Amino acid sequence: MPQPPSPAGSDELDAIDAIAVELYALPPAEFTAARNARAGAAPRPVGVAVKRLAKPAVAAWAVSLLAREGQLGDALELSAALREAQDDLDAAELSRLGGQRRALVAALSKQAVALAQERGVAVGAGAREDLEKTINAAVMDAGAAAAVMSGRLVRALEATGFDAVDLAGAVGGTPVDGTTLAPPPSRDDLAERRARRAAEKALREAQHAASEAERALARVEARLGKARERADHLNERLEELRAEVLRFETDAQAADAEVARIDAERAVVASTARSAQKTADSARAAVDDLSAG
Repeated sequence: MPQPPSPAGSDELDAIDAIAVELYALPPAEFTAARNARAGAAPRPVGVAVKRLAKPAVAAWAVSLLAREGQLGDALELSAALREAQDDLDAAELSRLGGQRRALVAALSKQAVALAQERGVAVGAGAREDLEKTINAAVMDAGAAAAVMSGRLVRALEATGFDAVDLAGAVGGTPVDGTTLAPPPSRDDLAERRARRAAEKALREAQHAASEAERALARVEARLGKARERADHLNERLEELRAEVLRFETDAQAADAEVARIDAERAVVASTARSAQKTADSARAAVDDLSAG
C-alpha cells in the first residue's frame, strides 16, 4: 500500500529511515511490537511516521536479508550488464546474460530461504515464488534494485517485460530513487562499452582459436610420436633381418663349398670302387675258369 506523507525535515526523514532499517532487520513476527515500542519512544513527528510503517511480507523481508548480508553484489553487476546490452540492442549478449540471470535468481532465492531458516523464519511455497520474482525484478530494474538495497522492502516486486517495476508502497520510510544506482549512460560511455565488449569478444575468439590449435597440435604430436615409435621398431627389425640374411648367406656359401668338397671326394671314391669292382670281377672269372677245367 502507498506510504502516508512523511515529515518534511531531512533530519526527521533520516531518523525515520534509520529506525525503519533497524525494524525491517527483525523477523516479521517481531516487527509490530518493536515498531510500536520505537514509535512510542520517538519524538511525535517521527513516532507518527514510524507507527505507520507497514509490516514486511516474508518474501520482502528475506530479500532485504540478502541485501543486508551483502549477497546481492553479483545480481547488481549482472543488472548493469543487462542494461548495457539493452542500450546496445545486443540480442546475443542479452540471451547469454538471460541464462546467467535465471541461474543467479534461483541460487539467490535458495540462499535467502536458508538465511531466513537460520533466523527461525519459514518461507512457504508462495513466499518463495514472490522471493524469486523480487530478486529477478532487482536484476531487471534499477528502481527495484534500489528498493531492495534500501533494506526497507515491504512487499514483493515483479518485473513485467521492459516496463519499470511498480514501487508504490514497496519501501517503508522515504521512497527510493533508482537513478542513483543506474545513471543513464552517455554516448561516450556506450561507445566505450561497445569497444570493450568487441575487444573482449575478439579476445574470447582468439583464446578459443588458440586452445583449438593447441589441442590440434597435441593430437598431431601424439600421432607423430606413435609413427616414430613404429618406424624405429621396423628399422630395428630390418637391421636384425639384414644381419640374419647375412648369416644365412655365409652359411649357404659354406654349405655349397662343403657340397663341392664332398662331391669331389665322392668322385674319387666312386672311381676307386669301380676299379675294385673290376678286379673282383676278374678274380671271380678266374675262379670260375679253374672250376670248370
